[in-house]
This record gives sequence, C-alpha cells and structure tokens, in this order.
Amino acid sequence: MKVPRAQLRSAIRALCADFGNDYWQAADRARSYPREFVDALTEAGYLACLVPEEYGGMGLGMTEASLILEEINRSGANSGACHAQMYTMGTLLRHGSDEQKRKFLPGIASGELRLQAFAVTEPDAGSDTTRIRTFARREGDRYIVNGQKVFISRVRQSDLMILLARTTPPAEGRKRTAGLSVFLVDLREAGDRIRVAPIDTMINHESCEIHFDDLEIPVANRIGEEGRGFRYIISGMNAERILLASESIGDGLHFIDRASDYASARRVFGREIGANQGVQFPIADAYMQIRAAAAVRDQAARAYDDGETRGEGPNMAKYLASRAAWKAANVAMDTFGGWGMASEYGIERKFREARLYMVAPVANNLILSHVATHVLGMPRSF
Repeated sequence: MKVPRAQLRSAIRALCADFGNDYWQAADRARSYPREFVDALTEAGYLACLVPEEYGGMGLGMTEASLILEEINRSGANSGACHAQMYTMGTLLRHGSDEQKRKFLPGIASGELRLQAFAVTEPDAGSDTTRIRTFARREGDRYIVNGQKVFISRVRQSDLMILLARTTPPAEGRKRTAGLSVFLVDLREAGDRIRVAPIDTMINHESCEIHFDDLEIPVANRIGEEGRGFRYIISGMNAERILLASESIGDGLHFIDRASDYASARRVFGREIGANQGVQFPIADAYMQIRAAAAVRDQAARAYDDGETRGEGPNMAKYLASRAAWKAANVAMDTFGGWGMASEYGIERKFREARLYMVAPVANNLILSHVATHVLGMPRSF
C-alpha cells in the first residue's frame, strides 16, 4: 500500500485532534492506560503499518512508521502507550517461521492480539543483555522458564510477549552473545506461572517487574534457531531506536510549536516576549537541532527499509533526537516560566515524558560507546 506522506501526516493529526491535552492530563493523573486512543489507532490500521498486506497490515516501511509516531507526539499525545505494537512484532516478522507468521500476524494486524511487551532487561544485567540469567530449559516439546525481568512495559495490556532467555549456561571462551534464544509467550495461557508487579515511575508508562515460575512455552513458539536469539533481538532494537527517535522528534516539535506560539502571544513590559533575543534565539536553536536529528532519523529509516542491519544509524538517531527533544523541553519550560510548571498547560507532563529517552531503552552513554568502538574503531571502554 502506498500512502502519500503528507496525507499520512494529515490523517494522524486529525485522529489525534480527538484526544487533546485534557484527555492526556486525565490519564496522567489517574495513571491509566489510554485505551480509547490505542483503540482508535488500531481501528485506523496505523499500529499495523509495518505488517505486510498479506497478513492484514498496511505493508508500509519504517519511514512511514516513523512519521506516524512523530505526528502522534507532536500533537501532545504519548506514543509510548502503543509503539511496541509496531517494533516488537518485527522480531516475529523477520525471524519467525511461516507457520508462526500465519498464526499470529493477522491477529496482531487487526488488533485482536496485542503484542506490546518486549522482555529483555533484568535487574542484575541492565543494558548488558549478554549477562541475563532468565533460563529456558528444554524438556521434550516445551521449555520451562524461570527468572526475572524488570522495566517491561505494557505487559498488562498484552496478549503476547517477546521473551529473550538463556538456553545454555554461559561458558568460558564462548562468544558472549551465544546461548540466548527468543520466544513468543502467550500471556493468556501463562496463568500464575507469571507474576507481574507494576513499577511506579515519574511518567504514566505502564512499566512492570516480571517473575517466571516454571512457565511452559511450546518449542513451536521459539523464534528462529536456539542460541541465536541475540541477533534476532538486535534487529528489533534497531527498529525500536528509529521509532523512539521519531517520538523524540515529535516531542521536540511539540515544545517548539507551543513555545513559539506562546512567545508570540504573551506580552510583558508592553511587547511580545518573543521579540526578545533571549527568548527567540534558544527556540530557534532548539528547532534547528531537532531538524538535524530528523535528517539522521530519515537516513536510518531509509537504510532499515533497504535491509541495513547495523546499529550505527538507529543509535545515532535515538541519541541526537532524545538530546534535541530534551533541549526543546527546557526551552519551552523557560519560555512559559511559571505557567510551564502548571499541569493545565501540559508542558510539565511532556517535560517528564521527554526525559525518558535520554536513559531508555538504552542509556545515551552506551550509544556514545557504540559509536566510538563500532564506528570509529576505538578500544572498548568497558
């Protein structure tokens, strides 16, 4: 399916117009999941934009998916409630069997099945994915899983979950990324074998801690070959980086839109505050940094659609976009002054949300390390 990008942007803006600041403020105060908004995106088909048409999706590329999330966040909404329905299924789409795709992708595309949870991070491993301990022991035609995951978002709003677990113990001399496998967990069948505990955070992001107690997963639900899961997960992480960069770009443009409009209307000492260089220059500077990050994001999205598997572009896009958004957040807060702190304006809510991507799903310092070692060829710093 081909959709003109200008038309796509316009359609997303129209949908988001039905969910204004009051809606998001109410969800934030109640710490409630914005189900009505997610349902509207699902019904319009946008969350299935990356699913091929043969499975009921829109069959679009990463470039179009990026524009969708950018426009959602530019409207003042929060894509964090639903973005994983786009990138999490990429692991299944790229590495799953034909049978798995036929079984799950149509339901994911229609919204009958929610695949929002991506269980990788563990308390003692953090960003060092190769150190995870959650173990899947094979017994005949099933795996028995025990372990713990943390900061797993939207598991309570999902029917399915992508899980990375160790299937062979770590051994001296082996490659650190060996022995990890990926599974598609049907949460509807898990029962009390999965214990979920919500984590209270500074934003309304539905993040949880998970414990696995002898969870049984059919061998048929393993994605790809046993022991090669790290490579499969990385491809999903590249998509995640690009899409989250798009959210940061949308956040940044939201702050610029709000700050420039407010500065042009707010009068103090007989003139608009935007006439002062001390107000307008920081806004213009932040805007240009967002545009620069968007250019890197666009390049990374095109390369991903062309089959690029390296993490250079996606990681740089996430790093630059999150920093640009955070700068724009602070500029907006300075422009609004005391009113920026008032919840009714929505600036403080988006301010908190924009801060997340400086540290998640990967800390920006680790991206600096990645670029230094894998792009510039410098020695590892850890």
